[in-house]
Amino acid sequence: MGTVIPWQEVQTWQAGAGDKSQFIISVFMERLYGPAAAQAATALVLLVAFASLFAVLLGYSRIPYAAAADGEFLPVFGKLHPTKQFPYVSLLLLGGVGFVFSLLFRLGEVISAILAMRILVQFVGQAVGLVLLRRRRGTASLPFKMPLYPLPVIVVILVWLTVFVGIAPAEVSWGGVHFKLYFQLAAVGMMALGSIAFLLWSRRAGKWPFQRATS
Repeated sequence: MGTVIPWQEVQTWQAGAGDKSQFIISVFMERLYGPAAAQAATALVLLVAFASLFAVLLGYSRIPYAAAADGEFLPVFGKLHPTKQFPYVSLLLLGGVGFVFSLLFRLGEVISAILAMRILVQFVGQAVGLVLLRRRRGTASLPFKMPLYPLPVIVVILVWLTVFVGIAPAEVSWGGVHFKLYFQLAAVGMMALGSIAFLLWSRRAGKWPFQRATS
């Protein structure tokens, strides 16, 4: 690709106002095979992106539904479509939230926000969950072994936290007001709001950590 589009040219794109580097595949195909090939390549990229987004949205909509079906989340998310039998409440909510954020922020900022949240909730959370599972159940009941435990867990947590801290802030302008949006603070804030909502719901439902001890 370097002989078709020199890296110096891409660097000038990124430094200018109209950054064309995000369309580099289209430019690459256009210079090699002409505008028709560029349009076809762009259409294929969009098709793959849509298919990926569609699959991810359907997959993630099952998480609130599964939690609600097990009685561990808000019951409204456990509703299924009366004829198609899919969790439409969870799907519509996730799709709507994603649509709103795509209007308010650029794609790169949305990806950074998703990465920051996933690092805390999924990547670091899974590592901590493994430690808790090992302490609770012991090593005999686990179907796997981890050599040099707990060193791999510590390394994983440190690496992901390094990536988390290194996420660059975004320059946001709303209503003429310019400020920096730190995705780390946003991720921690969203986790705090989610934890508060969970605790309020658990207290109302009498579930952990507010469940009453049975005699």
